Amino acid sequence: MISASVKVATWNVNGIRARQSELQQFLDREQPDVLCLQEIKASVDQLPVWLCELEGYWCCWHGGKGYSGVALHVRRGAIERPAFHHPQFDYEHRVVTVRLPQATVASIYVPNGGKDFPAKMRFLEALDTYAAEFQAAGLPLMLCGDLNVARTDMDVHPKERKPRAVGQLPEERAIIERILSRSLVDVHRQLEPDNAELFTWWAPWRNLRQRNVGWRLDYVFASRSLAERVVSCTVQREFGTSDHGPVIAIFDL
Repeated sequence: MISASVKVATWNVNGIRARQSELQQFLDREQPDVLCLQEIKASVDQLPVWLCELEGYWCCWHGGKGYSGVALHVRRGAIERPAFHHPQFDYEHRVVTVRLPQATVASIYVPNGGKDFPAKMRFLEALDTYAAEFQAAGLPLMLCGDLNVARTDMDVHPKERKPRAVGQLPEERAIIERILSRSLVDVHRQLEPDNAELFTWWAPWRNLRQRNVGWRLDYVFASRSLAERVVSCTVQREFGTSDHGPVIAIFDL
């Protein structure tokens, strides 16, 4: 990376072709060092040329027709072209990773689970195994993206709390906590432990976004050695037309 301050952004765009101009605006304004996108809903051959090779970034678009898809972008600078990877448990274009000098970064879109809850649980179990491998090897890791689970009741607005709703189930939350036990830290909650209005997704009706009646589903989980160096983490509720807001974490590495 090109500076000691590293800015990592993650955003579920809910369809990149509908969000092209917003993505360019976001990049121009924020200039993140690492950008993780989810639900791109497009394969590379469906994207315009300028979007496939974003100016100033090494890009990996990992999407397919009819699938959710993820992407990962790394600012060009002190490192040569990075090698992007897809872990063994990746399916339906849900994970892309890159190894950087500071850490391995993953852009992740966990299945919603509404139509196939067992598949969601298998994916979360595999993600836990993946995190455990990094912990055992003593390697720094950063998991970024839409995990489709609200960690606790505080991560759901009181009007949206439903004990048996997918995304709030005890068994989902238990795996998220197990993943965090692999020497990972939820950096946003670390910085704002008592903020009961910290949400990243709002259903697109009844002005829920404007009223901040939402769920926190988008995260930056970082190894403790990285989390100790986090400077800030924010969600941009007002930006863009996706039903998710971008989350931006800055580390002093």
